[in-house]
Amino acid sequence: MRVPISWLKDYVEITIPLEELAERLTMAGLEVGAIEHVGAEWDRDKMFVGEILEVGPHPNADRLTIAVVEYGAGEPMAVVTGAPNIRVGDKGVKVPFATTGARLIDGYSEELKYITLKPTKIRGVPSEGMVCSEKELGISEDHEGIMILDDDAPTGMPLRDYMGDVVLDLDLTPNLARCFSMVGVAREVAALTGQECRLGEWPELASVVGSESIPWVEIEIADPDLCPRYTTALVRGLSSGPSPSWMQRRLTLAGMRPISNTVDVTNYVMLEWGQPLHAFDYDLLRGRDGKTPPSSVPLIVIRRARPGETMTTLDGEHHALTEDMLLITDGGGPVAVAGVMGGLQSEITEATTNILIESANFNNISIRKTSQALKLPSEASARFGRGVPPDLSMIAVQRSARMMEELAGGTMEEGHGDAYPLRPEGKGIELTAAEVERILGVDLETEQIVNILESLEFDCQVVEGTIRATVPYYRLDVTVAADLIEDVARVWGYDRLPTTLMTDELPPQERDFSLEGEERVRDILVGCGLTEAITYSLGNLETFGKLTPGQPEPDPADYVRIANPLTTEREFMRRTLLASLLEAVRDNLRYTDRVALFEIGRVYLPDPGEELPKEPRRLCIAMTGLWQERSWMGQNQEHVDFFALKGVVETLLDHLVLPESSFVRLEHPTFHAGGAAVLRLGETEIGVMGEVDATVRDGFDLPEQPVCLLELDLEELLAQVEPIRHLQPLPRFPSVSQDMSLVVDEGVSAQRMEDLIRKAGGRLLVGVTLFDVYRGDPIPAGKKSLAYSLTYRHEERTLTDKQVAKVHSKIVKRLSKELGAKLRE
Repeated sequence: MRVPISWLKDYVEITIPLEELAERLTMAGLEVGAIEHVGAEWDRDKMFVGEILEVGPHPNADRLTIAVVEYGAGEPMAVVTGAPNIRVGDKGVKVPFATTGARLIDGYSEELKYITLKPTKIRGVPSEGMVCSEKELGISEDHEGIMILDDDAPTGMPLRDYMGDVVLDLDLTPNLARCFSMVGVAREVAALTGQECRLGEWPELASVVGSESIPWVEIEIADPDLCPRYTTALVRGLSSGPSPSWMQRRLTLAGMRPISNTVDVTNYVMLEWGQPLHAFDYDLLRGRDGKTPPSSVPLIVIRRARPGETMTTLDGEHHALTEDMLLITDGGGPVAVAGVMGGLQSEITEATTNILIESANFNNISIRKTSQALKLPSEASARFGRGVPPDLSMIAVQRSARMMEELAGGTMEEGHGDAYPLRPEGKGIELTAAEVERILGVDLETEQIVNILESLEFDCQVVEGTIRATVPYYRLDVTVAADLIEDVARVWGYDRLPTTLMTDELPPQERDFSLEGEERVRDILVGCGLTEAITYSLGNLETFGKLTPGQPEPDPADYVRIANPLTTEREFMRRTLLASLLEAVRDNLRYTDRVALFEIGRVYLPDPGEELPKEPRRLCIAMTGLWQERSWMGQNQEHVDFFALKGVVETLLDHLVLPESSFVRLEHPTFHAGGAAVLRLGETEIGVMGEVDATVRDGFDLPEQPVCLLELDLEELLAQVEPIRHLQPLPRFPSVSQDMSLVVDEGVSAQRMEDLIRKAGGRLLVGVTLFDVYRGDPIPAGKKSLAYSLTYRHEERTLTDKQVAKVHSKIVKRLSKELGAKLRE
C-alpha cells in the first residue's frame, strides 16, 4: 500500500518527523518498507511551475511548436517542444518548466538515464529550457505529452515545493485489511500520534441502508452467502474526459494509472476508503426482457455461475467459469466476475453518459479462489480477498457518485438500490485491566486502556471495572478480548513492554535425538563435498513418470493431490525425492560441470482411512560430472560412478557408527541393468542406489554422462543410530596383516565373500579390505580372482604366527566349502 503524505494530510495532521512516524507505524504492525521522496532531486533554482503565455508555430518544422513560458524569474522564455498536447494558440496552461542546468530523466531512453539540460538550437531556433513530461520528472513512464498542472498552480513556485511529496510504502499483512486505504492508515496515524481523524460526514453513512425498490434498477441476490450486500447509484449526463491533475497525481503516487474521470473516481474512492467499486455503462445493461434502457429497467442478479457458462472480461480474455464462482449478471447474462473484474459487454467508453456504480460486499474466500482460478489478480480482488465490511458500501457509493457529479458534470438519481439480506450484528467484547496485565505484563489503569481503545474508535463503557467495548464496523479482525489487548499493545508501544523472566519453572529439557541425527547426516555429507539442496515438495505425474520408463503411468490415487494448485506443474505431493533432485542437477549443470547434491526432505504417502498422509523423511543424493575438481596437480578426468556414490554412503555409515551394512544387486527401472543396489543395515532394507538409466537421463534433459542417485529412508537409518556413542580404547597390542588371493566363480559377489570371511575369522579378524579383482590368464573362463588384505589383532596379547595361521586356514576352508573358492597359486 503506497501512501502519499500529501493525501494522508487531508485526514490527519502530521505533527512528528516522517522518520519517526514510519518507526511508530512499523512498531504498530504497519511495516514501512520504504520511504520514497518524490521530487527531492528537483533543483529549486532551476525547476518551476510555468505558465504558457502563447504557442506559435516553428518556422522550420511542422511537428514542432514554440512555447513562451512565464516562470517567475526574469523575462519569459521561449522553448521548442514537440509535445502533441501543446498546440498553436494555447495559452494560460500551467506546466512543469526546467531551465538550463536542471537534471532530468532522458525521456527517450529505455533505461534510467539522467541528462543535464543545456542551451541548444532545435531546427535553427534557440531553446534554453524545457516543458516536462511525467517521465522526465520521474513520476511515471508517460512520455506522450507534457504534464498539465491545475489552473490554480502558482506560477514561479519551485516545482519541488508544489509537486514534491513523500510516499510511505507499507508492507501490510493480510490481517490489516482495514489499512488498505488512506482512511484506514489515517485512523492508525491519529491513534498513534494523538491527533484527530478528519473524515467529515462520511462515516455517518455507514448505518444508512437504501431501498431494494428503485425505479431505475432491479436487484436480486440469489446467493446471499457469497454476496451479503449489493448497493448501487445511478449518475446521468456524464461527460468523459481526463480527471483533474491533482487526482491523476495522487493516483500515480499511489501506484495506479489514470484513465478517465469516471474510472479514476472509482479507483480514487477505493484507495481512499478501501471499498472496491465498479462502473457499468447503464445504457448497455439489459432488463428481464433482454432489452436495454430506456425500453427496459436493467436487472442485476448476483448468482453463482451455471455449468458451461463463459464470459469475456475487460482485458479481452475469454474465461470458462465454474459453478463455485460468483457472477454479476443482467437480463442477458454475465456482466462481471464478482469482486475480480468487469465484463467487456458493459464497459465504460468515451461515449458513456450514464453510469451505474456498484458498491458491493462479497465473501472473501470466494473472491480469493476465483481470482486465483482465473489468474486475474487485481486491486479489487486483493481487498475483497482480505475482507471488506458491508457497512462501507453506502459510504463508497455516495462518495463516488458525488465526485462524478463534480468532476464529470453528471447528476445523481435520487435514492440508492441497496439489497442487504445479511446484516452483521454488532460486536461487543468485555475486557479488564487485570487481563491486560496478565497478557502483556504491563500494569495499565482502566482509564488508559479506554483512552487507547477510544483513539481506535471503539465505543467503551466501564461497568464495575469491566470495559465493554463496541467494535467499529470496519474492524473485522476483532472478535475476542485478545484482539483488544493486541490493539492496546500496538498503541502503547511494543518497544515499551518490559523485559521479564519467566516465573514458572522450565519443563525438563530432553534431547531430540532424531533432529540431532539429521544434523549429523548433513554435516557428514557436507564433509564429503556435497551441497545441500531444497527442492519443491510438489510436482506433476508426468515428471514422476519419467523415473520409471516402460512402466504404467503413475496412478493419481497413489498421490496426495492439491485442491487449489498454483500451477498444474505443482499439483501433486511427491512420493520420492528423486525427480526433484534430478531437476536440480539439470539446472545446476548449466553453470558447472560437476554437481554433488543431497536433500533431506519429506515425502507424502496417502494413508488409507486417514485424512492426512504419512510424511516420512528421506535422504536423497545425486552426483554427476568429474569426480575430482580440475587441478594443476593432475589430469584426472574420471567421472562420478557407482563406486564414488558407494564411497560416500560408506563414509556416512561409518561416521554414524551403524551396524554392518551390505549392498545387494537390484533391478530397478530408474537405474541401468547391473548398476543398482539395495542398501541393507543388518536384515533391513533402507534404500536404493545406482547409476541412472539412459532413458531416465534423457527424460530429465541430462547430458550423456553417468548420473548416480541414492534415496534411503532417513527414519529407518536414524532409528539404528545409537543415541550415545560408545568409544573403544586404542589397541595396546600390534596387529598382523596377511593377504589372501582366491579364485571363485564369476557369479560370486565380493559382498558374499567378505561376509563369509568375517564370520570365519571371528573376533580376531578386525579388518577386511578387497584390494584387487582380476580376470584373464591364467584364471579360467567364468572365474575371477579376488585379493583381500586381512588384519588380525587380539585385545589382550600379541598374536603369534601360529595363531594367525590357524585362523587364516579356517577362513580358506570355509570359503572353499561354501563357495568353492581356491587359493590362487
